[in-house]
Amino acid sequence: MDNNNLLIVSVSPHLHKKDSVTLIMWMVVLELIPAGVGGVIIFGMPALLVILLSVVAALVTELVIQLLLKKKITVFDGSACLTGILLAYNLPPNVPFWIPVMGAIFSILIGKQVFGGLGQNIFNPALVGRVFLMASWPKYMTSFTKPFNFDGVTSATPLMLLKEGLSIDKISYMDLFLGKRGGCIGEVCIVGLLVGAIFLLAKGYISWHIPLIYVAVVGVFGFVFGANGFFTGDWLFQILSGGLILGAFFMATDYVTSPLTRKGQVVFAVGCGLITVVIRFWGGYPEGVSYAILMMNAATPLIDRFTRNRIYGTKLRKS
Repeated sequence: MDNNNLLIVSVSPHLHKKDSVTLIMWMVVLELIPAGVGGVIIFGMPALLVILLSVVAALVTELVIQLLLKKKITVFDGSACLTGILLAYNLPPNVPFWIPVMGAIFSILIGKQVFGGLGQNIFNPALVGRVFLMASWPKYMTSFTKPFNFDGVTSATPLMLLKEGLSIDKISYMDLFLGKRGGCIGEVCIVGLLVGAIFLLAKGYISWHIPLIYVAVVGVFGFVFGANGFFTGDWLFQILSGGLILGAFFMATDYVTSPLTRKGQVVFAVGCGLITVVIRFWGGYPEGVSYAILMMNAATPLIDRFTRNRIYGTKLRKS
């Protein structure tokens, strides 16, 4: 051993687990499958086509960029596939075929590769693609079809009905839980999302801090700011509607774009919840999950700075 290299320390992290980034990415992809299957059953084959187009476009875009820049080919590490799936899950099932393609290209190119690739992006790439599509083609992104196998169900999402002051009495909690409602492909089947989320929590791939606190904050403030006055809101409706479960468990928990410390994750989750409620209740859109997570992604470096752990061996500064 060269004695001159004894004091050279490589970059963090210095603690390693047996699970690689590739394994974790593909496991997250695997745990998203139940929600995707539910979406296809609910909306029919158009939903499957959107998912396939989004995934293929994301993989091809990543491969082309890495070939052009002569970078290491990492298209099979699962990250591009995961981005394509998450983007598709945030799209209505009836969008034109070029919508998922354009969204996936933008997600990989602008949301990921422009920052240097996996591990260096500051925003969740799938949400970057969704917001781009929402800003560019809002007509397609807000046009929903009713579930394929259910008669008498409106195509409007529950949050759209609530935003417009229309009745939501015909939508039961069980309808929301099973996906008997209008919405995006991967957000409607709550039971499918929870199956995957429970596995990720059990395996330790994600911690409970961000998703559960995020959901709890939306539920609490959804109850506080009810349509009929304070403390009259339907908190369970707020939790089961929209893309909250998908966003809280599968996008807000992204390793790269969320805080490192537990204290930081709590701050991040509370911020996501508050922004989501503000947009839902007083903003121009019926849903605010995507925007909330992206805003808190931008705040993550600042959160990490002020919630970092005390360096081992140092003493707390006396006030």
